[in-house]
Amino acid sequence: MLGKGLIIGAPASGAGKTMVTIGLQRAFADRGLAVHGAKCGPDYIDPAFHAAATGRPSINLDGFAMAPAMLRGLAAHVASTVQLVVAEGAMGLYDGARAEGRSGASADVAHLLDWPMLLVVDARAAAQTVAAVAHGCATFPGAPAIAGVIANRVASPRHRRMIEDGFARIGLPLLGAISTDEGLAMPSRHLGLVQAGETDELEAGIAAIAQRVAAQCDLDAIHAAAGATADFPALNPGIHPPGQRIAIARDAAFSFFYPHMAHWWRSAGAELHFFSPLADEAPPADCDACWLPGGYPELHAGRIAANHHFLTGLRTFAQNRPVHGECGGYMVLGRTLEDGDGAVHAMAGLLPMDSSFAQRRRTLGYRRARLRQNSSFAPAGQPLLGHEFHYATITASEGEALADMADAEGQPLAPAGHRAGHVTGGFFHLIA
Repeated sequence: MLGKGLIIGAPASGAGKTMVTIGLQRAFADRGLAVHGAKCGPDYIDPAFHAAATGRPSINLDGFAMAPAMLRGLAAHVASTVQLVVAEGAMGLYDGARAEGRSGASADVAHLLDWPMLLVVDARAAAQTVAAVAHGCATFPGAPAIAGVIANRVASPRHRRMIEDGFARIGLPLLGAISTDEGLAMPSRHLGLVQAGETDELEAGIAAIAQRVAAQCDLDAIHAAAGATADFPALNPGIHPPGQRIAIARDAAFSFFYPHMAHWWRSAGAELHFFSPLADEAPPADCDACWLPGGYPELHAGRIAANHHFLTGLRTFAQNRPVHGECGGYMVLGRTLEDGDGAVHAMAGLLPMDSSFAQRRRTLGYRRARLRQNSSFAPAGQPLLGHEFHYATITASEGEALADMADAEGQPLAPAGHRAGHVTGGFFHLIA
C-alpha cells in the first residue's frame, strides 16, 4: 500500500507555500502519520526544511529534467515508505520552462502523479477576490484537480468572513485561513531561504508554525483530499555513479546534494562516504571518486583556504582519481575565490579559473549539457539535464571546457565548466 500524495501550490512565489508545507508536514506527523516531503523542481533549501519538519530527507520531483516514468518511479519509491507525501510546488503553479512536452510546472507534476493541489493564496491585499484568484487557477486550461484553498495572511475575523463570502460563490472549499504573523516568516538570503541547519531555534519555529496551521486549517479534510499514488518501478536514470566508493563533501559550505542522486547511486551498488571540508577533513583515501556539491563556500572562503589538510588531501586525491565539483564545489576547485567583501582566497588550484562573489551576476535556469569527453559519471555527448542558480562569476579562465550547453528551450549557450586531468567542474547542477 503506497502512501497518498498532495502538492501545495500557489498563484505566485511569496504566498507562503513553504510555511504551509512544513506546517502541514509537522502537523500530520504530530498526529502519528509517517510523512515524507517533496519539492517540485530544482531546489536544495526548501527540502532541508521539509526534512526538519518530517525527520525524513525530502525528494525532488522535477517535471522538466526527469522523464515522466522516472518521476513516477521516484514518487512511488518515496510513497512506499510513508502514509502521506506533502510536496511543495515551485513559483506559480503554471510557471515552468517553455519546452515542448516538459515544462516542470507544479501543475504538470500534479497531472503526472495524479496528486491533487492544495492552493495557497496570499490574502494581504484582497478579500472576496481571493476566491476569484483561486477560481481562475482552478479553471485555467490544463488545471490539475484543486482539492481546496488555504488563505494565508488573514488580518482579522472580519477579513476571514469577507474571504468566506467569496468562496460561497464558487465550487472550491476554503480549507484554512491562516492569520498574519510576521514572526513566522522564514529568513532568506541570496539563493532563497537560509538553510535549515543555520536557522536559530528551528525546532521551536517549526512547532509554532505547525500549531498555527493545525488550529486554523481543516486537517481532516486536507488529509482526505490527498490522492492515491500509482505504483511505478524505479528506473535507472542513465547517470553512472562516479565510483564504487564515493567521497562526498557535506557541511554548511557543501550542502546542495540531491537525495535522489544518492538514492540512484546506492541502488546501483555504490557506497557514499561523507566528509567535511570545513572540519579540515580530506576525501577518504579508500574512496575512488570525489564529489564536491554546491552550497555556500563564498561564506566560508577564508576558513576553507586555511584548511590545509583538506586542500592537500584533495590535491593528492585528484592525482589519480576523478574529482567533480558542482557550482560552489566548482569554485573551490579553482585557483581563487573572491568573497563578498572583496577578499581573495586561494582555493585548490585544480581547475584553471578564478571566481568572484563580489562581482555578482544572477544566473538562473534549466540547462541541457553534453560533455565533450567521457567522464566518470556520464559518457561524452549524452544529454544531461540540470540547472544553474548562482550569483558568482568567473573572472579569469583558461583551459578546456567541460560541456556544450543549451537552455531549457534548446537555445545554444556558451560552453561551460572546466576539465583538467581527472578533475571536472561547472556551475551546472546535475538532475538527470
